[in-house]
Amino acid sequence: MCVAMNRNIASVLLGGYGTSATVAADPNAGPVDMGEATFTDVEQCVDMLTDSKEVIIVPGYGLAVANGQYAIAEITKVLHAKGVNVRFGIHPVAGRMPGQLNVLLAEAGVPYDYVLEMDEINDDFPNTDVTLVVGANDTINSAAEDDPTSIIAGMPVLRVWESKQVVVMKRSMGAGYAGADNPVFYKDNTDMLLGDAKKTLDAMNAKINADNA
Repeated sequence: MCVAMNRNIASVLLGGYGTSATVAADPNAGPVDMGEATFTDVEQCVDMLTDSKEVIIVPGYGLAVANGQYAIAEITKVLHAKGVNVRFGIHPVAGRMPGQLNVLLAEAGVPYDYVLEMDEINDDFPNTDVTLVVGANDTINSAAEDDPTSIIAGMPVLRVWESKQVVVMKRSMGAGYAGADNPVFYKDNTDMLLGDAKKTLDAMNAKINADNA
């Protein structure tokens, strides 16, 4: 876990993200203008997924909290039946504890070979039509690589922003556990789909099944 977060054991156990290697932010700097986010809805998101050939789903703690693994498993099943190659990208510290999301997806019936670890899938994002992020935040934050002043600077992350299109499902636009703003939410190729993950995934599942009937 320490390697996955690029943090020492004390900061992990105590819940902090800062290390001696993290560059302090300029106290005189004003707020960074990251632009405006764009938003999508269930119908548009389903259309994006069904029109794709390559899809990566990146689940986070939000999926676990919402108990949305069964709906995402059903969506995956239908997309595969339509010829869409759907895979899951799992960050080593996604969820409450390492391995939690792997267990939840297996419990919901997602085949083991659909689920890949960060190091196995990170190079595949540029060839991915749509990446669907479900309840992940810090583990997909581009500031970890691009901003040396960020509190999560140096933490290995899933490079979802390299996909052709990103849809981020979150309850709100708020920051994640680390409290760091996420520039990915404001990138030109990102759409936000806000709401309760379980309700949103259930609605997506209903639509994709209705369209496939």
